[in-house]
Amino acid sequence: MADHNDLGKLGEDLAAKHVLSEGYKILERNWIYQKKELDIVATDGKSLVVVEVKSRSTDHFEHPADAITLSKIKFLCRATQGYVDAKDIQMEVRFDVISVIKRNGKFEIEHIEDAFIAPID
Repeated sequence: MADHNDLGKLGEDLAAKHVLSEGYKILERNWIYQKKELDIVATDGKSLVVVEVKSRSTDHFEHPADAITLSKIKFLCRATQGYVDAKDIQMEVRFDVISVIKRNGKFEIEHIEDAFIAPID
């Protein structure tokens, strides 16, 4: 497995531990929709929370959250609608982003709640 794949998997594992420590219940990890995936699908007791995880070995060039483009947001919204329909979810949906950045040999986690809203097509 390539180093960036290892970092991505580690980042997702750290993000999952983080949301569990915050009291979330993880419903799915790496849920596949049209050959792409939702990293973490969870609930905080009030909302369905879709978490996009971005991991980087540095934020020197770009903060990981800045890598979430409009096309990625649109995909996440479509995939989330697919999840909601497939699972018959009756909750409000929130989109969070968790950035995992390696600094000085340690991983820092930044959790941005309600990071974006679904765009109107």
